[in-house]
Amino acid sequence: RIMAGKVKWVTDIEKSVLINNFEKRGWIQVAENEDWNFYWMSVQTIRNVFSVETGYRLSDDQIVNHFPNHYELTRKDLMVKNIKRYRKELEKEGSPLAEKDENGKYIYLDFVPVTFMLPADYNLFVEEFRKNPSSTWIMKPCGKAQGKGIFLINKLSQIKKWSRDSKTSSFVSQSSKEAYVISLYINNPLLIGGKKFDLRLYVLVSTYRPLRCYMYKLGFCRFCTVKYTPSTSELDNMFVHLTNVAIQKHGDDYNHIHGGKWTVSNLRLYLESTRGKEVTSKLFDEIHWIIVQSLKAVAPVMNNDKHCFECYGYDIIIDDKLKPWLIEVNASPSLTSSTANDRILKYNLINDTLNIAVPNGEIPDCKWNKSPPREVLGNYEVLYDEEMAQSDGPERDWRSRSGQAAGAKGSRARDSGKPPLTTWK
Repeated sequence: RIMAGKVKWVTDIEKSVLINNFEKRGWIQVAENEDWNFYWMSVQTIRNVFSVETGYRLSDDQIVNHFPNHYELTRKDLMVKNIKRYRKELEKEGSPLAEKDENGKYIYLDFVPVTFMLPADYNLFVEEFRKNPSSTWIMKPCGKAQGKGIFLINKLSQIKKWSRDSKTSSFVSQSSKEAYVISLYINNPLLIGGKKFDLRLYVLVSTYRPLRCYMYKLGFCRFCTVKYTPSTSELDNMFVHLTNVAIQKHGDDYNHIHGGKWTVSNLRLYLESTRGKEVTSKLFDEIHWIIVQSLKAVAPVMNNDKHCFECYGYDIIIDDKLKPWLIEVNASPSLTSSTANDRILKYNLINDTLNIAVPNGEIPDCKWNKSPPREVLGNYEVLYDEEMAQSDGPERDWRSRSGQAAGAKGSRARDSGKPPLTTWK
């Protein structure tokens, strides 16, 4: 969407066309007599803006809220594909980050559940399934959101409707067939009050080369309305398994006052009191590390257009061993509010995002260095700054990940007299 606000139109015709075509689709709200080019667009609109066919070119004072090929991270299949490629590249370079254990599993880069693309990887999936036939898997359509089209399986026969020939178990490869990802289901999620939950965290990327990203401190947990059970009899009950508000709000036990949500700060307090402060800090440090690694995985293929920034919605699940798992990344996280607290959070999120994208309330300029002063960050904190990290040496990531660096609160930061870093970087 284009935010209601300061928008300058090149011509009256352009203004008329945009209003007529976008407003009636709910994509745009327009304020009259304004003088800025600030666009808050849907992912469909972004494709049109950067399409070669349209021949449209953004001017220096036009800023948009998606990178042209943002889907490299936000499509479920492409995210996994890029993370797998990133692992292999680090392995080829001999990076210690790509170290594996005796079973061939990545020690540090094992943060995405085992995933296959369907129909392309069907035979590989069957091979993996047969190694552990009692496992449960979750199937998701690649191009949908809000829990649409998701279901769980624990038998190969449950996906035979995609199979062209049950005797050979070869998968249908029609181009009309919708692509799915199938992932090993995290069947030991951390439960609070017996209910499953996930984390929705907001991450702002101002540039991919060099990578500079910010973590929003006011994320939240989304709880299921029905207590979790791994029982196979409840595989079809999405109120047990899917945390999406779009699904849970239809449940009989949905609470419209708190919306089944906790703030991340409340989760942290709960974990510190039940599991201890040290392991809680380690968990959140690992979550931050996962986010940065996922961004690094797509940075080489991302079209780093100077007119662009992006606020992603990260979905993280924590298992009962306090290991975080990256489930998916959303290109257009919902900015609608389901509760009063939700409204305040998302209002502040939009406000703080705009203050970083267009600092000092000035006319946008895509040529600026995208390094806003600390006082405009609001509830954002710097998560990773590639230029700063490189100045500290190429092995900083490795030292930090393996516990050999003190991190944000370490002695190096204190002794140097520099402001403490917000994360391990």
